[in-house]
Amino acid sequence: MERHTLSVLVEDVPGTLTRVAGLFARRAFNIHSLAVGVTEVEGLSRITVVVDADTDLLEQVTKQLNKLINVIKVVELTPDSSVQRDHLLVKVRADAATRGQVVQAADLFRAHVVDVAPESLTLEATGTRDKLEAFLEMMEPYGVRELVRSGTLALARGPRSMTDRAVAR
Repeated sequence: MERHTLSVLVEDVPGTLTRVAGLFARRAFNIHSLAVGVTEVEGLSRITVVVDADTDLLEQVTKQLNKLINVIKVVELTPDSSVQRDHLLVKVRADAATRGQVVQAADLFRAHVVDVAPESLTLEATGTRDKLEAFLEMMEPYGVRELVRSGTLALARGPRSMTDRAVAR
């Protein structure tokens, strides 16, 4: 099985996300990442779904997604033809003795300190899944107290937009 990223353009109405996620659940897909947000076009949202699947099975699911009410367009975004990023916040143990080391290590990954407490730092990082995994590995010796990650966000490279034709409808 391969990891696939699907970008699903949908009408921004109640129940759409439930129907899309339900389709994956009925087919026993494990969703690794799910991110939803508004687009540049009022009334449209984009759902980015990352799943492991065989290509044939993914093709079937893509066809079924296209049949769902409120789904406008489904596109698979390959790593080579898209920009894909994850976002994380991590709270790391950092007392006066280790604070400088934690900040220095965070700087290597272009992570930012977003909160300082006497015994911890909260850091924010954005990047590819591999970069964030390496960042977390670097933070592990200091003690990760809490962690939260967003789903993958992805856009196709180049000038074209998923909403180009959707707006012309």
